[in-house]
Amino acid sequence: MTWLMATLHVNSGTELAWVIFGLCAQLMFTVRFLVQWIASESARSSVMPVAFWYFALTGGVMLLAYAIYRKDPVFVLGQTLGVVIYSRNLWLIHANRKA
Repeated sequence: MTWLMATLHVNSGTELAWVIFGLCAQLMFTVRFLVQWIASESARSSVMPVAFWYFALTGGVMLLAYAIYRKDPVFVLGQTLGVVIYSRNLWLIHANRKA
């Protein structure tokens, strides 16, 4: 465990948990591109599936929480804008489905 903490540059179990959370958040954020790529390859056309926006929103919220914990204003601002955009896209998708 000590080697892992040293490798990740953390000094406590709490910091280690947040770094692991941050890595999971980044993985969630990355999966959105895999989902989009697979959908596009299947359709033989550029496709933006709804799952892309859900993974983006989930990963964005997780990364925002991690950025807030790390007190990184640049990261917080960047993720906040993304979360607003992902939420708006999902709202538009669901509003159009109801119409």
